Amino acid sequence: MDSLDMAGHLIRRLHQQSTLVFVQRTQAAGFDLTPIQFAALDAIHNQPGTDQARVAEMIAYDRATIGGVIERLEQKGWVRRVVSERDRRARELSLTPEGQRIFKALVPVVRSLQDDILPSLGDADRARFLKLARQAVGQ
Repeated sequence: MDSLDMAGHLIRRLHQQSTLVFVQRTQAAGFDLTPIQFAALDAIHNQPGTDQARVAEMIAYDRATIGGVIERLEQKGWVRRVVSERDRRARELSLTPEGQRIFKALVPVVRSLQDDILPSLGDADRARFLKLARQAVGQ
């Protein structure tokens, strides 16, 4: 088997392609963020008041490094982090008004770039690919 045809190699290349498209399109729209930062914003938007550990779980990201992602979002003024009244060790997260504005502006950009991630696939193949990808990651 040729290693360039192995799943791991192809998934890595697809990840590179996806990240490149995301960064190029969001930068062209005037935004400076990574796909992981967008995923965190989306998770916080969908579950305001959630803590960092839950955000990491929701976006399948490492709990040890999610703090840095959240810290960068906080520095941009997009996320507010406060000590939880229920558990003083936890930090509850919410989008700031600026974060809400940015998220709302980002959603159409991120939706529109999805087709550019898999440009050589038609609609039916793209839907089949997404179904198989969800199955592969257990969703």
